[in-house]
Amino acid sequence: MLQWIAIALTVSVVGVVVNGEYFKAFNVSYDHRALIIDGQRRMLVSAGIHYPRATPEMWPDLIAKSKEGGADVVQTYVFWSGHEPVRGQYNFEDRGFPVWLRDIPGIVFRTDNAPFKEEMKRFVKKIVDVMRDESLFSWQGGPIIMLQIENEYGNIEGEYGQKGKDYVKWAANMAVGLGAGVPWVMCKQTDAPEYIIDACNGYYCDGFKPNSNKKPVLWTENWDGWYTTWGGRLPHRPVEDLAFAVARFYQRGGSFQNYYMFFGGTNFGRTSGGPNYVTSYDYDAPIDEYGKIQVLICVFGLLTLKMVPLCLGLLSQPKWGHLKDLHAAIKLCEPALVAADSAQYIKLGSSQEVFSSPLLLSSNLCDSRLTQSALFVQAHVYRGGNTSICSAFLANIDEHQSSTVQFLGRSYTLPPWSVSILPDCKNTVLNTAKVGAQTSIKVVDLESTSSTKTSAPELLMVQKEDPLVSGSWMTLKEPIGVWGDNFTVQGIWEHLNVTKDRSDYLWYITRVYVSDEDIAHWKENAVTPSLKIDSMRDVVRIFINGQLIGSAKGDWVEVVQQVQLEQGYNDLMLLSQTVGLQNYGAFLEKDGAGFKGQIILTDFKNGDVNLTHSQWTYQVGLKGEFMKIFATDDNGNSNWTNLTQEEVPSILSWYKTHFDSPGGKDPVVIDMSSMGKGEAWVNGHHIGRYWTLVAPKDGCQENCDYRGAYDSDKCNTNCGKPTQTRYHVPRSWLQPTDNLLVLFEETGGNPFKISVKTVSIETVCAHVSEDYYPPVQTWSHSNGELITSQKNPVMQLQCEDGYTIASIDFASYGTPQGSCQTYSTGKCHASTSASILSKACEGQNSCKIEVSNSVFGDPCPRTVKTLAVKARCKPSVTSTSWHTGLSEI
Repeated sequence: MLQWIAIALTVSVVGVVVNGEYFKAFNVSYDHRALIIDGQRRMLVSAGIHYPRATPEMWPDLIAKSKEGGADVVQTYVFWSGHEPVRGQYNFEDRGFPVWLRDIPGIVFRTDNAPFKEEMKRFVKKIVDVMRDESLFSWQGGPIIMLQIENEYGNIEGEYGQKGKDYVKWAANMAVGLGAGVPWVMCKQTDAPEYIIDACNGYYCDGFKPNSNKKPVLWTENWDGWYTTWGGRLPHRPVEDLAFAVARFYQRGGSFQNYYMFFGGTNFGRTSGGPNYVTSYDYDAPIDEYGKIQVLICVFGLLTLKMVPLCLGLLSQPKWGHLKDLHAAIKLCEPALVAADSAQYIKLGSSQEVFSSPLLLSSNLCDSRLTQSALFVQAHVYRGGNTSICSAFLANIDEHQSSTVQFLGRSYTLPPWSVSILPDCKNTVLNTAKVGAQTSIKVVDLESTSSTKTSAPELLMVQKEDPLVSGSWMTLKEPIGVWGDNFTVQGIWEHLNVTKDRSDYLWYITRVYVSDEDIAHWKENAVTPSLKIDSMRDVVRIFINGQLIGSAKGDWVEVVQQVQLEQGYNDLMLLSQTVGLQNYGAFLEKDGAGFKGQIILTDFKNGDVNLTHSQWTYQVGLKGEFMKIFATDDNGNSNWTNLTQEEVPSILSWYKTHFDSPGGKDPVVIDMSSMGKGEAWVNGHHIGRYWTLVAPKDGCQENCDYRGAYDSDKCNTNCGKPTQTRYHVPRSWLQPTDNLLVLFEETGGNPFKISVKTVSIETVCAHVSEDYYPPVQTWSHSNGELITSQKNPVMQLQCEDGYTIASIDFASYGTPQGSCQTYSTGKCHASTSASILSKACEGQNSCKIEVSNSVFGDPCPRTVKTLAVKARCKPSVTSTSWHTGLSEI
């Protein structure tokens, strides 16, 4: 299937139209070194953005933030299940494979199977035809420069044997035969044909080489975070490591790199996969779920008798800003990178061996005087035909020790696990481990106040009165078991074959007879019968005679539940639930959901009772769901009643209320921490599943060390807390007042404690040392020289649009200690620090200040000084006006 498209951002994409067109027509090709755009090799940075995980109103701002962050390209996936929800019925106004595909006779997904290939070709052709008809390809004056067919198929190809190999060839031929006129890619596909570029996916791709020396080195998925599951910890990838991986990729010959994700967004509705992935698809991306530049999340509350910061979720890593600087540094190297066919390579080892081309040796690029710490330093030098064009990357791949080396007669010190970028082979403009970009702290509907009872007012945060959604709720009970159209058959049917994914929910209902002898047997032998299900996925709730007696969750796990049965006929009702569909692996059409194997009642007088082949009644979905009571405010047809506090908690219940939108432009979230599990709608829009499963208490790191190879368990956060409690409601789905909120709650919860909040940036911090480099953006090429308008490092602070810096809560030039929320002065401190920062920054949306003795004086000679600042942001104008979220770009 068509996996993704790459859309160029080579010109402004904020609505600028030239002669009725966004682009002039240009061709895209490639050679062994890079993609060739309009006849020129290019080093490209791509931002992964999945359009269904944001509203259309968010798209312009997301693209603008990506471009501002240094991206040239947006890479997005085309969702077959979203665009063809019903076979032959296409939807291009608004997830994997559509469920209806499973019902085609004889079909086997992703192999040399005629029914699958027929459907796949039909869909891919449809997408390519639509793109061509809308003049979206580059050669038509559109933005699309590249397409991908299939995705990571090489990981599972072996499970299909020869049919897998034949399928790869067929898919490649089919794609190219559609006449798109742009290059095609396959990722993690070492047997991709010669006319398809094979690309790398992973945390690191600096060692990747394509299967032909005629193809460029592409990195189609750089995993800057990882998936989050219900009841799981929150993965976090430090920006120092991410920047190290990106710099190493371009250092070692890479030319196209895409962040998966640059913006993750939200799995609205029931689109989250996995199974068991959470509704948020934030992915620790540089732009967060709400479209804000990714920041530290903090919620402040009372602990014991003190007001202290309690930080939840992401660590303090300013991804967007540091990556923006990295991208600018790579762009400064682009003239040399595209001019050179390959790098000149030096490896500095214990024997100080140099591996290089003859040109490198004759250029005397490496001084033999090296420190012993330079055991793991590698240099890659790019020169064009014109020897004045030269760029170098120096990498220290040691995880523990800094290294000092001599290179072209100059000394360079590299922190461990870092890359220094020298666009002119002389001047370092960036080291990946030195993060000069600010840290921003995201708070959820909180405000700060001062206090005379503490010597550290910068730590005092007082929560507002809890902004509850409403004190007035209505409720409606969902029927347990049969409520409408249903059918009865013999045996256990697979969940998805029945529901066709029209709902997460499916009732399995049967009747069990219990004799007097059975009752006597249980009493005499002091035993209790149990329900045993061989295998279940994802959730089951077990009811006996209308009463919930137990639940289970898992991925094809055995279920054993004791049951209390009465003499006579007993109704056994199993509510099977999916929590996202399987979206990765081989033979997806066989995975299914619900139950596998046998369903048995144990310990009856005459032995176990096998219910597997009994008569079962099937009821798809929820009554309220199919009546669409979430989309209307008609109380008359649904028997809604007023909810009282005494009625909560209650299982299988619908709740609804109305609320007014918070004023301003900040993103809106609904805090569901008082609830159990269910789904939520606002004004008829399905904001997703919610579930307050708690992550394990262990497995998180108090201090995350970026050094060394990353994996998804390395820097986890949020241990011992619910995986997700806040759910994004896009501004464009809201109206100023009287917004309808409808919930379906499965397990019991208290809707009276649900609150609506906004997410804002209240605090910004920065930490820049005088041995950092001048801002990357101040460097430029002029007459063959790399020059900068700024000789010293600069600290920049910036609030969100519409906010200004209200106060400088901490400032110290010297040897400050701690991090953003815990800064303190060290033994060396310039007493004028706070006054200088206050004068430069207060009342401004942003400010810059040079980090040097010339500004602050020298409080401690012969000591490397650092400037640490914490500033507080507030709205520029007090306003409660309502904002729709429509783009202002």
